[in-house]
Amino acid sequence: MPMKSACLTAAVLCLALAACSHSSSQSQSSAAPGQKRIGVSIQNREATFYQDMEAGMRAEAAKFGYSLDVVDANRDNALQQSQVEDFISQRVDAIVLTPYDSQAIGSAIAEANQAQIPVFTADIASTSRLGAVIAHVASDNVQGGFVAGKLMCTAVGKTGAVAIIDEPEVTSVQDRVRGFRQALAQLCPAVTVVADVDGGGQRDKAESDVSDILQSHRDLAGVFGINDDSALGALTAVKAANLVGKVAIVGYDATPEARAAIAAGQMYGDAVQYPQQIGMDAIDAIHDYFSGKQPPKFVKVNVGTFTKADAGKAP
Repeated sequence: MPMKSACLTAAVLCLALAACSHSSSQSQSSAAPGQKRIGVSIQNREATFYQDMEAGMRAEAAKFGYSLDVVDANRDNALQQSQVEDFISQRVDAIVLTPYDSQAIGSAIAEANQAQIPVFTADIASTSRLGAVIAHVASDNVQGGFVAGKLMCTAVGKTGAVAIIDEPEVTSVQDRVRGFRQALAQLCPAVTVVADVDGGGQRDKAESDVSDILQSHRDLAGVFGINDDSALGALTAVKAANLVGKVAIVGYDATPEARAAIAAGQMYGDAVQYPQQIGMDAIDAIHDYFSGKQPPKFVKVNVGTFTKADAGKAP
C-alpha cells in the first residue's frame, strides 16, 4: 500500500505540474486560435513618442484582428536581443523593432530570418549588414531636418552662429542633421554651424553641452536640438545665461512641454513628427505582407512644423 500511495501522489503531482506549465505558456499570448500575433520591441516605451506610436499600432492591429505583444527594451541592446529571441521561441507571425543600437541589432534580425519570421522596423532603422528587414516605417527625417533648418533660418535671419545638439549613432538623427545642414546651405548660407556635439538625446547632457558652447561662442544665435529633450536641455542652459529670446532654439517632436515653451516664446519652433501615423503605417505594411503583397522598402511619413502661431490650434 505505501508503494501504491507514493505512485498515486507522484502521478497527481505530474498532472498538476503539466497543467501549470500549460497555463503558463498560454498566458504569454492573448491571441485567439488562428489569430496573427505580432511581437513588438520598443527601445524606450516610457517616451511619449513611442507611447503614441504604440497607440497607433494597437488601433490599426485591432482593425485587422491582429494580436500585439509589446515589450520595452529600456535602451538596452542585450535586453532587446533577448526579447527577439523570446518572440522567435514563441513563434510570433511578425516582429517590429525600434532598435536601440542600429548596428548591433543585426544579429537578432538574422536569427528571426533563420526562423522565417518577417521583421519590420519603425522610427529607427537597422544599419547592420546582418539580417534582412521587410520594410522600414519612419518619419522622412531628411525632410524633417530641412524643416528644422528652415525654422532656424527664419529665427536667426541671414547670418549667425548656431549649434547642433546631436546623437550621431542614431540613423534617424543622422538624417535630421543632414536635412538641417542642407536647409542652412540653401536658405541661409551665411549661418554657420560652430558646434556639433553628442548630447545623447538626453536633457541633462544637452544642458551641460549648451552651457559650455555659450562660454566659447558668446555670439551664439541658435541651437538645434535633435529631439525635444535636447532642445529643452538647451533652454535650461539659455535661461541660466539670461539669453532667452536672444538664442533661438529649434527642437524636434513637439512634445507637450516643448509646445508650451514655444507658446511662451522661450523656444522658436519644432519639427513635428506623427508617431501614431508611423505606428499605423507599420501595421499596414505587415498587413500587406500577410496578404501576399510586397510593401515599400521604406515608408516615409512627412514631418510638419509647430511655432507660436500654431499654439492655439489642436495638436
